[in-house]
Amino acid sequence: MSASAGTLAEFHTVFGDIGVELFDQEKPVSVENFKKYVEGGLYQNMFFHRWISGFVVQGGGFSIKNRGATNAAIADVPTLGNITNETHFGPLESNQYGTIAMARSTDANSASSQFYFNLGDNSSLDTAANGGYAVFGKMVYGSNVLNRFVATGKGVFHYTFNSPFEDLPAISTNTPNFNNLQELVFVDVSLLTAQIHLTRGGRLISWNSATGIVNRVEFSTNAPPQWQTLTNVDGTGSTMQIVDIAATNQFRFYRVTVAH
Repeated sequence: MSASAGTLAEFHTVFGDIGVELFDQEKPVSVENFKKYVEGGLYQNMFFHRWISGFVVQGGGFSIKNRGATNAAIADVPTLGNITNETHFGPLESNQYGTIAMARSTDANSASSQFYFNLGDNSSLDTAANGGYAVFGKMVYGSNVLNRFVATGKGVFHYTFNSPFEDLPAISTNTPNFNNLQELVFVDVSLLTAQIHLTRGGRLISWNSATGIVNRVEFSTNAPPQWQTLTNVDGTGSTMQIVDIAATNQFRFYRVTVAH
């Protein structure tokens, strides 16, 4: 018997991290699309550009070039083409609090780079006109971060500008005029992924190793995760494998990091 672990995406913000389990098996087109943006570095120096408290907080549309420099500027996240709407392909995953879904226009199959987190029960989006909005993952830790957007008065401030920034979230009461870009709510996304196969001796973990540096395999049985080291190995650039013989807890995430 074998199984593949769902990809875990981590959203890094000034308020802390949000961990999201992606629905690799249920919504493969949406997940692969999202992973291409992450792996291509297109979700680095990104910021949430739309926030409607209690409804959604949205990203994936804009990032900052030369972040932290005097010539910092807003740039569109490059798009990789539109994808098929998977709302009603496979099991229906409802737009409930803590889920992540693809943003789109009125065209059902127009989703590309933009996504949103649901901040409440938005099940009406499941059956919205032209096919609904496809949920492709759910939060597994970081509710303390996401909850800041559920209602006002929790350290996030709302400003109204011209399109497409009519509902911009910021981390300061100072009116952001894009001269001080550090007031934006930045979001950097990374993937914490390892392939897991069940064996009679435990769980076989495999990953593409980083060459010439120590690859640290970590596990967690908690949400939010408290990572523990399983082993350290020197990376060769090829696929590496180890077996976790102590894997008795069903709720067990793995990740591979590099030691600096």
